Amino acid sequence: MKILAVSLALLAVIVLWMRLAYAGELPQVGQPAPLFSLPDQNGKVHSLDDYKGRWVVLYFYPKDDTPGCTQEACEFRDDLHKLTALGAQVIGVSVDDTVSHAEFAKKYHLPFPLLADKDGRIADSYGALRNLVLIKLARRYTFLIDPQGKVAKTYLKVDTSRHSREIVDDLTRLKGN
Repeated sequence: MKILAVSLALLAVIVLWMRLAYAGELPQVGQPAPLFSLPDQNGKVHSLDDYKGRWVVLYFYPKDDTPGCTQEACEFRDDLHKLTALGAQVIGVSVDDTVSHAEFAKKYHLPFPLLADKDGRIADSYGALRNLVLIKLARRYTFLIDPQGKVAKTYLKVDTSRHSREIVDDLTRLKGN
């Protein structure tokens, strides 16, 4: 009987932890993208409304200056001219602070905004927050937002080595170029 009680208690703890680890609901394709207003690495506040009429590549990433996050950011940097030519603005978001973002952007010459979502509210509104009680991390999710502010495509399984090229291809197709 003791073993059963301990097993049930352990199961309850695991279920609770799993529920906390997963974020809010993902916005669906065709729905309005959740609004945001966050500071970038230079302290400038960016809002989704600032980009009305443009495509937005809103990518969430776990941590500044880690191997996968660095590769993804540098791929976006290297393809930025193609994305800009397609009318898109790249915006990175993590739960790191503006100081960490500034160091990351400077080290790798990242010419696009990295938004500081310190409390994880925006990541949560996009279903991208992993809340592990003691630490919060953004999941590696990307949302392609159309010029009207609606989610055009979601990327929930990202290969950091080719993600930027994938978005260039999808954006080209979506725009009919």
